[in-house]
Amino acid sequence: MEEDRAASPIVAVPRPSGPDRNRPILLVLRALGLGDFATAVPALRALDRAFPHHRHILAGPDSYDDLLALAGLPWETVTVDGPHTPPWKGLNPPDLAVNLHGRGPQSVRALAALGPRRLWTHSGADPAAPDGPPWADDVHEVDRWCRLLAHYGVTADPEDLRWPEPAGGAVPTGTAVVHPGAASGSRRWPELRFAEVARRLRERGLRVMVTGSAEERRIAERVARVAGLHPQGIAAGTTGLSQLAALVAGARLVVSGDTGVAHLATAYGTPSVVLFGPSSPKTWGPRIDTDRHRCLWAGTTGDPHADRIDPGLASITADEVLNACEDLLAARPRADVPSRP
Repeated sequence: MEEDRAASPIVAVPRPSGPDRNRPILLVLRALGLGDFATAVPALRALDRAFPHHRHILAGPDSYDDLLALAGLPWETVTVDGPHTPPWKGLNPPDLAVNLHGRGPQSVRALAALGPRRLWTHSGADPAAPDGPPWADDVHEVDRWCRLLAHYGVTADPEDLRWPEPAGGAVPTGTAVVHPGAASGSRRWPELRFAEVARRLRERGLRVMVTGSAEERRIAERVARVAGLHPQGIAAGTTGLSQLAALVAGARLVVSGDTGVAHLATAYGTPSVVLFGPSSPKTWGPRIDTDRHRCLWAGTTGDPHADRIDPGLASITADEVLNACEDLLAARPRADVPSRP
């Protein structure tokens, strides 16, 4: 996890009612994206079990309402974008505030401003967190937060990453999801190579769906056009998180960069080919089911937020990706993947 990223807060306040008003509050800050949420799920589940009588509140983007439901966590949310103090009018100070956002100091100070009785976070970034464990850069993101909780006596299983099967329409057999977008240019593999992969998967007989956000619609359209896909194969900008989750969960294969969709593939046990560039799969790759996933990486690291494509990512060829796809497609069907109850 990099240093805290600043952004403007968005105000939304949970509304206590009945006995909830008097329950002690457990507040977690994790104001980041889909992949960041997914890697924190084992820690969130451990906190859920360790504090069953607390009121559980997660501070993060407004998309977290859907993600919590998908992960099977009945938490409340306060909406905040970045390491800012969550809106807290009318609420008692948290009994426990847990920093799953970053190393600080912004995230530490954001939680300390609420006056929690206890604050769990990594040490060294701020005097408010003198007793936390030290931050380490070479730790898998899932293990990082499980180790933080272990320091404070809460056991979290880093392999507790499976999500319940999502509701939604049936996905046709033999669907391949191709996701060419990413949050930064350094993690975007060239569109024409994604198009070549999509074209070859289509020729192999798979039903290819190109996914992405509304902002990535044009990228998806270009990939689909070059690949010779039907316009109905473009799902970018037309699916909410629940529909995207159902599509990934029902797919035969997912091909993407190091982004949130790759973490959904891990959550649902869907075979995936993930292209890594500035970040290593040792810290952000699939933490479970390594036989179901292929991580392609040139072995170098860089700035995951840079505008230009990472040189290591740029060195990965379409043939390498297609060979990894063939390897997974030749393996056993994914019908034997257990879902989390």
